[in-house]
Amino acid sequence: MSSVLSDWNDTIVALATAPGVGAIAVIRLSGEQSISIADRLFRGKKLEDQPSHTLHVGLLERDGNVIDEVVAAIYKAPRSYTGENIVEFSCHGSPYIQQQVIEACVAIGARLAKPGEFTQRAFLNGKMDLAQAEAVADLIAADSKAQQQTALQQLRGGFSGELSQLRDQLINFAALIELELDFSEEDVEFADREQFRQLIAALKSRITTLLDSFQLGNVIKNGVSVAIIGKPNAGKSTLLNALLNEERAIVSDIAGTTRDSIEETLNIKGVLFRLIDTAGIRQHTTDKIENIGMERSRQNAGKANIILHLVDVTDPDQSAIDWLQPFAHKTIEVLNKTDQLAEPKDFPAPAIAISAKKNTGIDALKNLMYEKAIGGTIQTENTIVTNARHYDALSRMMESLLAIEKGMDQHLTGDLLTIDIRRALHYLGEITGQVETDRDILGTIFGKFCIGK
Repeated sequence: MSSVLSDWNDTIVALATAPGVGAIAVIRLSGEQSISIADRLFRGKKLEDQPSHTLHVGLLERDGNVIDEVVAAIYKAPRSYTGENIVEFSCHGSPYIQQQVIEACVAIGARLAKPGEFTQRAFLNGKMDLAQAEAVADLIAADSKAQQQTALQQLRGGFSGELSQLRDQLINFAALIELELDFSEEDVEFADREQFRQLIAALKSRITTLLDSFQLGNVIKNGVSVAIIGKPNAGKSTLLNALLNEERAIVSDIAGTTRDSIEETLNIKGVLFRLIDTAGIRQHTTDKIENIGMERSRQNAGKANIILHLVDVTDPDQSAIDWLQPFAHKTIEVLNKTDQLAEPKDFPAPAIAISAKKNTGIDALKNLMYEKAIGGTIQTENTIVTNARHYDALSRMMESLLAIEKGMDQHLTGDLLTIDIRRALHYLGEITGQVETDRDILGTIFGKFCIGK
């Protein structure tokens, strides 16, 4: 990492709060010269002489002109977020004042921070590993309870701690096998092969569990896409409004009112569902625009995690939509307009009967959607893989474990086994950054952050 660290010795500055007008804005400096730069602007106590983790009120001045009255927070290395000296100015939230403070810092030696550079420095300075750094971005982007809780679990080191245990176990056996190479002429065996088999089996089992959790993790991180599919006037837009509990889609008795897809979001038990109200499906139409809308409905159905197939129980034509058949595994049959039936009727499970117009059965439908997407209560205290990069590295580690197992079955020598063991360790280390991480990869990861983080 030293070659990477050598490029990160300067002092950076950025707005750490959201841009725009607010009561308070926070301007953050990080780097060796942070406190000395702040002292050249701050009129009050000499900040260099103050203890870490203290607050000080004073004026910020540039060339004798007062910019603002501020509160300066001091965090001295290594006891800071980045592991470097940090100063945070809490100023009034005028965009003009924010810009004046930043320009004053730049004028005397700081430079503007890049996206995610504060967190990248925290990683490079050993304040957190790469998986925890990525969890910071997930936490900032969280817009549901499940996303927040999962990101917090990873930020606290739950995922990293589990990976560290797996890595330590593998390293111990790798060391014993490599020790055998030093005594190859004496034909000794330090690593118990049967214990090693048991370890590989245990690692495979745990990695499989982590890989399997990615499906749930992907749902938590990106939300559940739900396509509402049905014939014209089945009540799709009315159902969308009922699920959202507000009027978002135009409702009309005229067939084909919805010509394009309408997408809205709904939070069910802390999980985000993205609802897509699609154009009505009918077998034949000469309307070119309606045909385009129906084609988009087919595309949305294919991409969706869940399909709500809405059926009008008062419609005498109950013919099925043929192209929905391959998606039966992710389809919920929703029988609408039950309020218009002359007599109550029992419908066979697993179909669910509702009246979108009268708002009956909607809560039961939400519960069914949650159950189909999640399958039960989300245990956020358990490790859930939400990151595609982590999933890819774990998949490659699994391939290496299978190769180790195959090599042992073929009675390969220790020097050949160590190749696959090192490969497995490498992929595990890629997740947490315990191996040398390509700067382009770091740039991609931290480039997704906001500038002040």
